[in-house]
Amino acid sequence: MTDIADLTLEEKASLTSGASFWYTKAIDRVGVPSLMVTDGPHGLRKQREGGDHLGLGDSVPATCFPPAVGLGSSWDVELVERVGQALGVETSIENVAVLLGPGINIKRSPLCGRNFEYVSEDPIVSGVIGAALVKGIQSQGVGTSLKHFAANNQEHDRMRASSDVDARPLREIYLRGFQRVVEDAQPWTIMCSYNRINGTYASEDPWLLTQVLRDEWGFEGLVVSDWGAVNERVPGLKAGMDLEMPSSNGVTDAQIVAAVNDGSLEERYVDIAAGRALDLVRKAQAGAGKVEGPLDVDAHHALAREAAGRSIVLLKNDDAVLPLDASASIAVIGEFAEKPRYQGAGSSMINPTRLDSALDGIKDAATGTVTYAKGFSLAVTAATDEELAALRDEAVAAASAADVAVVFLGLPARLESEGYDRTDIDLPAEQLELLDAVVAANSRTVVVLSNGSVVALPFADKVPAILEAWLLGQAGGTATADVLFGAVNPSGKLTETVPLRLEDSPAYLDFPGDFSHVRYGEGLFVGYRWYDSRRFEVAYPFGHGLSYTTFAYGDATAAVAASGDIEVRVTVTNTGERDGREVVQVYTSLPTSQVQRPVRELKAFASVALAAGESREVVLTVRRKDLAYWDIRIDGWVVEGGEYVVDVAASSRDLRSSTAVAVTGDEVVLPLSRTSSLGEVFAHPVAGPIIQAAMAEMMGAMNGASSVMPEGVDMMEMMGSFPLGRIGMMAGLAGGDAAAGSSDEMIDGLIAAANAPQQA
Repeated sequence: MTDIADLTLEEKASLTSGASFWYTKAIDRVGVPSLMVTDGPHGLRKQREGGDHLGLGDSVPATCFPPAVGLGSSWDVELVERVGQALGVETSIENVAVLLGPGINIKRSPLCGRNFEYVSEDPIVSGVIGAALVKGIQSQGVGTSLKHFAANNQEHDRMRASSDVDARPLREIYLRGFQRVVEDAQPWTIMCSYNRINGTYASEDPWLLTQVLRDEWGFEGLVVSDWGAVNERVPGLKAGMDLEMPSSNGVTDAQIVAAVNDGSLEERYVDIAAGRALDLVRKAQAGAGKVEGPLDVDAHHALAREAAGRSIVLLKNDDAVLPLDASASIAVIGEFAEKPRYQGAGSSMINPTRLDSALDGIKDAATGTVTYAKGFSLAVTAATDEELAALRDEAVAAASAADVAVVFLGLPARLESEGYDRTDIDLPAEQLELLDAVVAANSRTVVVLSNGSVVALPFADKVPAILEAWLLGQAGGTATADVLFGAVNPSGKLTETVPLRLEDSPAYLDFPGDFSHVRYGEGLFVGYRWYDSRRFEVAYPFGHGLSYTTFAYGDATAAVAASGDIEVRVTVTNTGERDGREVVQVYTSLPTSQVQRPVRELKAFASVALAAGESREVVLTVRRKDLAYWDIRIDGWVVEGGEYVVDVAASSRDLRSSTAVAVTGDEVVLPLSRTSSLGEVFAHPVAGPIIQAAMAEMMGAMNGASSVMPEGVDMMEMMGSFPLGRIGMMAGLAGGDAAAGSSDEMIDGLIAAANAPQQA
């Protein structure tokens, strides 16, 4: 394989940008081939050369699996990895080197237009699911591109906006999932995002792309720009942005060569980036031909159906309306039943190998009468009032004559897309009016939702059953029928909170920002961390999801293992009459924490299959590193010592068993200065005993001279935030100017003694 030393400067520079929209550059002279990369992440969107970026017409048929909004709701790492393997197979068969995904950005606001492509509002869920996808895809000899790195949480002004976020939430919420995937799965590439972070473009940020990504996390692959994300190429190259996509038609290659020649860019930066490009070629060549066609379309469609069924969340099921009796008469209402909305709009749109509708799936499963009424129109051109009234009347007639009505509601594709955000979380008014009319005609009404991000549910108290069916991919229609009739017992759970109102959401006042700046004012309190800590009423909490069976939890235990991780054990029993699957969740909290924390945070989870009546001990591991908070004083991770509460739960608000475990904290010794507080000095192993003795003597002298302080006041506690450098003032009060002068000398000596071990 070609080495960097074999290439000219111009050839090395050429490897740092694309040859076209989807291809990297070849260097024929030394046998470096061109590689094809293509969009994902829930299917292969391979377009022939010359095809437009967003169109579907020229894409090869591929299996459309459930997008992340659905697949993440399975909480099933094994299932997700199998889907990843299938994606890798299709990528390999089509001779594509890198599938551009998965996307794991945090769902900061329910308004983000691209939420359908992201996993969760929680970084642990996002990181674990993202790592499973990467492992699965790359097991087939092709690469992934983890995206969008980083703090890309809105579509509005996405190519300029600065995500202005403090250090703790940036590390603990927005980077933590990326860190998990990098450390656990080593994606071949990472895609840097369009936006700026605290004023610096992601594509030009050496702190992000080199210090954090490579030096701290150990990333070994190549950083590629999002398509068109490069602002200034030479600074980007120095920062660690290796490959610009798509082609610049040689413009930025020439800029790099010129910068090297005029001395403003060291050639070693070009060598590093070109070397990473060559390494990507080596990986692609090593994996080439691992999977040969033809594609088993039926097997992949069956996997897509399984994944879709496991992605559906049963939000409500009063009076056991579900599963449906196959012999009942059923009114199917809503155009989504006939024309499924199965994926989001934008660069991830897949041309499916086939497409199932829920209406056909219901007809196939039912033995009784099935009637269908369109109910509303999905046409871009709005229906007239008369047309809508006629559609409602038809739907009411069907519902009145049926044992049960199944109403399909959701967001039309035009309301959710890459490139722009939503303005509200409401379903279209005509759909809500339709539902009211149907419920008035038939109280046994089931609602099935099709949406890429959460929607308000003002009807939650009016209907007995609700299925959150998200966007489910090409087999979602039959998978929905599987769940409706009980062929599949629903086991999905929410990876994002469903609020009652948009105004209750954490980022409401700061989204999408002003004048290309968006302030992350909610800090750490994203998603359930916000709602639960503030005790807000919600429609459905994070982690919620029902089943056609029931589960009982035994008493949990927790113990610190030799590794420092916490091993949590709990026995879970399927107490119903149906086989089912439960997602067991572990949350932790530290009531004695010295830093601000949410009331509880998810740290581990497991999807557990249990036959009817079966009990099983479930063992979950809370990694010690996931207990750490980002300490802004030392710019590093710290595990705080103390007694942690460990909650084993069925959702963030359905706590089934609690225990406690003592965790030894990391030692944090801060360097002292004259601005250090007395509280910090008291806690210092060297300076603490000295200063406490001196303060006690000083306070004794003051109390002897004056009795101005009320009885019972703890002077030591009162002085905890007092700067060390100003205690000379107190010494002066106690003993005059001479005492104040000697106190200053003592302070300087104390600081020198305390900091000496750190300087050694």
